[in-house]
Amino acid sequence: QVQLVESGGGLVQAGGSLRLSCAASTRSFSTMGWFRQAPGKEREFVATIRWSAGLTYHADSVKGRFTISRDNAKNTLYLQMNSLKPEDTAVYYCVASRGVAYFIPQQYDYWGQGTQVTVSS
Repeated sequence: QVQLVESGGGLVQAGGSLRLSCAASTRSFSTMGWFRQAPGKEREFVATIRWSAGLTYHADSVKGRFTISRDNAKNTLYLQMNSLKPEDTAVYYCVASRGVAYFIPQQYDYWGQGTQVTVSS
């Protein structure tokens, strides 16, 4: 059974940093990424990475502040979040697809349980 297990969320002050991790139970994914969902809002694309090539894409709202990366040896996905803002507060989900996927949630086959990130002003 495929599992994605996130960690690293928490409470941080505005301007601070957090690093999210997502441990995958298999390395058979073509694409992995992060989405987030704030209360009362739809799920929002954050970043994605092509696992083999390492190509990355970041949403405009996080570009220059967040960085997605992966560790092949550990089957682990990361999201380094710097210069956090209160509007970054959300549940962050690790996602994975066996094919090529981009910015639409329905393109991803697997979702983690989510980790809460709260940024105080």
